[in-house]
Amino acid sequence: MGKTLLDLSKERRSVRRYTDENVFLDDILYALKVASLAPSGANEQPWRFVIVEDDNTKKLVREACERGERHLYDNVKGEFKKWLLSQGLSHEKPFLEEAPYLVVVLMKRSAKYARESVWVAIGYILLALEEKGLSTLAYTPSNTDYPLHELDAPTGFKLEAILPVGHSDDESPRTSRRELSETVFMNKWGNLIPCARATGS
Repeated sequence: MGKTLLDLSKERRSVRRYTDENVFLDDILYALKVASLAPSGANEQPWRFVIVEDDNTKKLVREACERGERHLYDNVKGEFKKWLLSQGLSHEKPFLEEAPYLVVVLMKRSAKYARESVWVAIGYILLALEEKGLSTLAYTPSNTDYPLHELDAPTGFKLEAILPVGHSDDESPRTSRRELSETVFMNKWGNLIPCARATGS
Protein backbone atom coordinates (compact mmCIF):
# COMPACT_ATOMS: atom_id res chain seq x y z
CA MET A 1 0.00 0.00 0.00
CA GLY A 2 1.31 3.42 -0.94
CA LYS A 3 1.71 6.38 1.36
CA THR A 4 -1.44 8.17 2.48
CA LEU A 5 -1.97 11.91 2.24
CA LEU A 6 -1.36 12.06 5.97
CA ASP A 7 1.99 10.32 5.51
CA LEU A 8 3.00 12.74 2.75
CA SER A 9 1.88 15.73 4.81
CA LYS A 10 3.92 14.60 7.79
CA GLU A 11 7.05 14.11 5.67
CA ARG A 12 6.81 17.29 3.59
CA ARG A 13 8.85 20.31 4.64
CA SER A 14 10.10 23.52 3.11
CA VAL A 15 13.54 23.07 1.55
CA ARG A 16 16.02 25.84 0.77
CA ARG A 17 19.05 23.81 -0.33
CA TYR A 18 19.14 21.39 -3.28
CA THR A 19 21.51 18.86 -4.78
CA ASP A 20 22.33 18.79 -8.49
CA GLU A 21 20.71 15.35 -8.83
CA ASN A 22 18.63 14.96 -11.97
CA VAL A 23 14.88 15.61 -11.81
CA PHE A 24 12.51 14.07 -14.34
CA LEU A 25 10.34 16.64 -16.08
CA ASP A 26 7.54 14.07 -16.18
CA ASP A 27 7.40 14.15 -12.37
CA ILE A 28 6.85 17.90 -12.43
CA LEU A 29 4.21 17.57 -15.13
CA TYR A 30 2.50 14.94 -12.98
CA ALA A 31 2.32 17.44 -10.09
CA LEU A 32 0.93 20.14 -12.39
CA LYS A 33 -1.65 17.70 -13.75
CA VAL A 34 -2.76 17.08 -10.15
CA ALA A 35 -2.92 20.85 -9.59
CA SER A 36 -5.03 21.32 -12.71
CA LEU A 37 -7.72 19.17 -11.07
CA ALA A 38 -8.01 21.43 -8.02
CA PRO A 39 -11.35 23.18 -7.39
CA SER A 40 -11.57 26.85 -8.36
CA GLY A 41 -14.08 29.65 -8.03
CA ALA A 42 -16.62 29.50 -10.88
CA ASN A 43 -14.34 26.82 -12.39
CA GLU A 44 -12.17 29.57 -13.88
CA GLN A 45 -8.94 27.65 -13.21
CA PRO A 46 -6.98 30.91 -12.88
CA TRP A 47 -3.56 29.26 -12.52
CA ARG A 48 -0.83 29.28 -15.13
CA PHE A 49 2.58 27.67 -14.71
CA VAL A 50 5.96 28.52 -16.21
CA ILE A 51 8.57 25.77 -15.82
CA VAL A 52 12.08 27.21 -15.82
CA GLU A 53 15.08 24.99 -16.53
CA ASP A 54 17.37 27.41 -18.38
CA ASP A 55 20.26 28.49 -16.13
CA ASN A 56 20.37 32.06 -17.43
CA THR A 57 16.64 32.55 -16.86
CA LYS A 58 16.96 31.14 -13.33
CA LYS A 59 19.80 33.60 -12.68
CA LEU A 60 17.69 36.52 -13.92
CA VAL A 61 14.73 35.41 -11.81
CA ARG A 62 16.96 35.16 -8.74
CA GLU A 63 18.43 38.60 -9.30
CA ALA A 64 14.97 40.08 -9.79
CA CYS A 65 13.68 38.47 -6.59
CA GLU A 66 16.70 39.58 -4.57
CA ARG A 67 16.20 43.21 -5.61
CA GLY A 68 12.84 43.19 -3.87
CA GLU A 69 14.09 41.13 -0.93
CA ARG A 70 16.98 43.52 -0.29
CA HIS A 71 14.50 46.36 0.15
CA LEU A 72 12.42 44.26 2.56
CA TYR A 73 15.36 43.18 4.70
CA ASP A 74 16.76 46.73 4.83
CA ASN A 75 13.46 48.13 6.09
CA VAL A 76 11.82 45.43 8.21
CA LYS A 77 11.91 46.02 11.97
CA GLY A 78 10.70 44.66 15.27
CA GLU A 79 9.65 41.10 15.96
CA PHE A 80 9.50 40.11 12.30
CA LYS A 81 13.13 41.12 11.79
CA LYS A 82 14.12 39.12 14.90
CA TRP A 83 12.27 36.11 13.53
CA LEU A 84 13.96 36.38 10.12
CA LEU A 85 17.39 36.56 11.74
CA SER A 86 16.61 33.64 14.06
CA GLN A 87 15.78 31.52 11.00
CA GLY A 88 19.04 32.41 9.28
CA LEU A 89 17.16 34.04 6.41
CA SER A 90 18.45 36.90 4.28
CA HIS A 91 17.75 38.65 1.00
CA GLU A 92 19.91 36.07 -0.80
CA LYS A 93 17.93 33.27 -2.46
CA PRO A 94 20.48 30.82 -3.90
CA PHE A 95 17.88 28.04 -4.12
CA LEU A 96 16.42 29.82 -7.14
CA GLU A 97 19.55 28.82 -9.07
CA GLU A 98 20.49 25.61 -7.24
CA ALA A 99 17.23 23.75 -7.88
CA PRO A 100 17.14 21.97 -11.25
CA TYR A 101 13.72 23.46 -12.01
CA LEU A 102 11.58 26.38 -10.95
CA VAL A 103 7.81 26.28 -11.26
CA VAL A 104 6.51 29.82 -11.40
CA VAL A 105 2.85 30.02 -10.44
CA LEU A 106 0.86 32.83 -12.02
CA MET A 107 -2.68 33.97 -11.21
CA LYS A 108 -5.19 35.47 -13.61
CA ARG A 109 -6.15 38.67 -11.84
CA SER A 110 -9.66 38.98 -13.28
CA ALA A 111 -10.81 35.51 -12.24
CA LYS A 112 -13.30 35.11 -9.40
CA TYR A 113 -11.69 33.96 -6.14
CA ALA A 114 -8.42 33.79 -8.03
CA ARG A 115 -5.96 33.81 -5.12
CA GLU A 116 -7.90 31.28 -3.07
CA SER A 117 -8.11 28.96 -6.08
CA VAL A 118 -4.42 29.26 -6.97
CA TRP A 119 -3.30 28.47 -3.44
CA VAL A 120 -5.49 25.37 -3.31
CA ALA A 121 -3.70 24.26 -6.48
CA ILE A 122 -0.30 25.01 -4.90
CA GLY A 123 -1.23 22.79 -1.96
CA TYR A 124 -1.94 19.98 -4.43
CA ILE A 125 1.47 20.53 -6.05
CA LEU A 126 3.34 20.35 -2.76
CA LEU A 127 1.91 16.94 -1.90
CA ALA A 128 2.22 15.60 -5.46
CA LEU A 129 5.92 16.49 -5.53
CA GLU A 130 6.36 14.84 -2.13
CA GLU A 131 4.74 11.71 -3.55
CA LYS A 132 7.38 11.71 -6.29
CA GLY A 133 10.19 12.07 -3.75
CA LEU A 134 10.90 15.68 -4.68
CA SER A 135 11.34 18.69 -2.43
CA THR A 136 10.18 22.26 -2.85
CA LEU A 137 9.41 25.55 -1.14
CA ALA A 138 6.40 27.81 -1.64
CA TYR A 139 8.34 31.06 -2.02
CA THR A 140 6.64 34.38 -2.73
CA PRO A 141 9.02 37.25 -3.58
CA SER A 142 8.61 40.51 -1.67
CA ASN A 143 8.10 42.29 -4.97
CA THR A 144 6.30 39.99 -7.40
CA ASP A 145 6.55 42.39 -10.34
CA TYR A 146 10.31 42.12 -10.87
CA PRO A 147 10.44 38.42 -11.83
CA LEU A 148 7.44 38.78 -14.14
CA HIS A 149 9.51 40.98 -16.44
CA GLU A 150 12.09 38.22 -16.83
CA LEU A 151 9.42 35.70 -17.87
CA ASP A 152 7.61 37.86 -20.45
CA ALA A 153 4.36 37.20 -18.59
CA PRO A 154 1.36 38.96 -20.14
CA THR A 155 -0.51 41.74 -18.40
CA GLY A 156 -3.43 40.53 -16.38
CA PHE A 157 -1.39 37.92 -14.53
CA LYS A 158 0.25 38.18 -11.12
CA LEU A 159 3.04 36.06 -9.72
CA GLU A 160 1.81 34.16 -6.66
CA ALA A 161 4.70 31.81 -5.90
CA ILE A 162 7.93 30.32 -7.19
CA LEU A 163 8.48 26.65 -6.40
CA PRO A 164 12.09 25.44 -6.68
CA VAL A 165 11.96 21.71 -7.38
CA GLY A 166 14.73 19.21 -6.72
CA HIS A 167 16.24 16.77 -4.25
CA SER A 168 16.84 18.09 -0.76
CA ASP A 169 20.29 18.98 0.51
CA ASP A 170 18.74 20.74 3.51
CA GLU A 171 19.25 19.19 6.95
CA SER A 172 17.12 21.74 8.78
CA PRO A 173 14.57 20.03 11.04
CA ARG A 174 10.92 20.06 10.12
CA THR A 175 9.06 22.76 12.01
CA SER A 176 6.56 21.67 14.64
CA ARG A 177 2.81 21.71 14.11
CA ARG A 178 -0.01 22.48 16.54
CA GLU A 179 -2.14 19.65 17.87
CA LEU A 180 -5.72 19.34 16.60
CA SER A 181 -6.90 20.16 20.11
CA GLU A 182 -5.41 23.64 19.62
CA THR A 183 -6.91 24.34 16.21
CA VAL A 184 -10.18 22.39 15.86
CA PHE A 185 -13.36 22.98 17.86
CA MET A 186 -16.75 21.26 17.87
CA ASN A 187 -19.94 23.24 17.20
CA LYS A 188 -18.62 26.42 18.87
CA TRP A 189 -15.24 28.02 19.43
CA GLY A 190 -13.52 26.56 22.46
CA ASN A 191 -15.44 23.27 22.55
CA LEU A 192 -12.87 20.50 22.38
CA ILE A 193 -13.28 17.84 19.72
CA PRO A 194 -14.25 14.44 21.22
CA CYS A 195 -10.80 12.85 20.80
CA ALA A 196 -9.18 15.79 22.61
CA ARG A 197 -11.62 15.42 25.49
CA ALA A 198 -10.89 11.72 25.68
CA THR A 199 -7.10 12.07 25.69
CA GLY A 200 -6.98 15.25 27.74
CA SER A 201 -4.71 16.84 25.12
